[in-house]
Amino acid sequence: MTVGARGAAPRQRRDARRNRELLLEAAHEVFTEQGLDAPLDVIARRAGVGNATLYRHFPARGDLVDAVFRDSLTGTMEAGERARSATDAWAGLTGYLDAVFAALAADRGSNDLMTTRLRGVDSLEAVHEHNRATVDALLVRCRDEGTVRADVTTEDVLFGLAALGRAVPALTAATAPDAWRRPLALFLAGLRAAPTAPPLPAPALTAAELAGVLGELGPHRTRPGDLDSGA
Repeated sequence: MTVGARGAAPRQRRDARRNRELLLEAAHEVFTEQGLDAPLDVIARRAGVGNATLYRHFPARGDLVDAVFRDSLTGTMEAGERARSATDAWAGLTGYLDAVFAALAADRGSNDLMTTRLRGVDSLEAVHEHNRATVDALLVRCRDEGTVRADVTTEDVLFGLAALGRAVPALTAATAPDAWRRPLALFLAGLRAAPTAPPLPAPALTAAELAGVLGELGPHRTRPGDLDSGA
């Protein structure tokens, strides 16, 4: 092996790391602006690399999404842990949902992640399970404390949050960054226990039905020329 050949390998590794960093930066910008179904070739162009380079680093859309949002997903789980440890369950629930909606309003990508079901993002599945467990645990405590309706289910809450959350980007774009606080407050008011409240119509969504609904809400369009045919 020549000296030049030996020196080429470290440079290639540096170039690969730099390309990966450029792709992650570009992907975060594009996902924030356009959501998770943004064309991958747009991300490659903004990063200044070719489609083949993007595909080499991230063979599927889910790989790229996971790399871009893994840290923010971890932050959501940490917020859930803090909420579960709250002395007052209702304060824990409202504080947690406030934190979730702040994330939903921050960018389109985070909104897509938290309000839909996307295939191939392992860390996202963990967050959805943690989110469900957090809401479920807090609702149990709230019922015991008499602060929420006895007939409200975890699926009721998760469906309401997803449906309301999907409207947050349009709401904040048309009004103000914190405009989501009013509809969230109205939603939470509907969960509160009230002696005169009529019973909710039956039946509630099952976990499987909720997953199906979230899948239909999500970004699942396949665009011509997109690198990931499974998007």
